[in-house]
Order: sequence, then structure tokens, then C-alpha cells
Amino acid sequence: MDATSIITIVTLVGSSVGTLAGILITNKLTLYRISQLEKKVDKHNTVIERTFVVEGTCKVLKQEIEDLKCIINR
Repeated sequence: MDATSIITIVTLVGSSVGTLAGILITNKLTLYRISQLEKKVDKHNTVIERTFVVEGTCKVLKQEIEDLKCIINR
């Protein structure tokens, strides 16, 4: 093998290793960002559930207030 072949092989191996390392790092970062988004979505969903409960409680309280107003006005 001459020097050109060796340089070509070394360049090919270096490029391949660099490309694979880049792909692995990008994949790791993407998985991390997805897990962070999932945490935010879970937090958002719990807020929606709690808001639904609060709205239901408010309706009950409003009805009780109206009932009390009716009793007082008699």
C-alpha cells in the first residue's frame, strides 16, 4: 500500500467515527429534550385536572350562595 491509500483509509475511518459520534450525541440530546417536554406536559395535565375540580367546586358554591340568598330574602 502506498501513502495515498493509507491517508484515504485514515480519512475514511476518521470521518466515519466523527459522523457516528455526532449522531449519537444528537440522539442523546433529542431524547433528553423529549423527556423534558413529557415532564412539562404531565405538569400541564395535572393543572388542567385541578382546574376542572376547582370549577366544579365553584359551581356548587355558587348554587349554595344562591340558595342562602333565597333563604335570607324570604
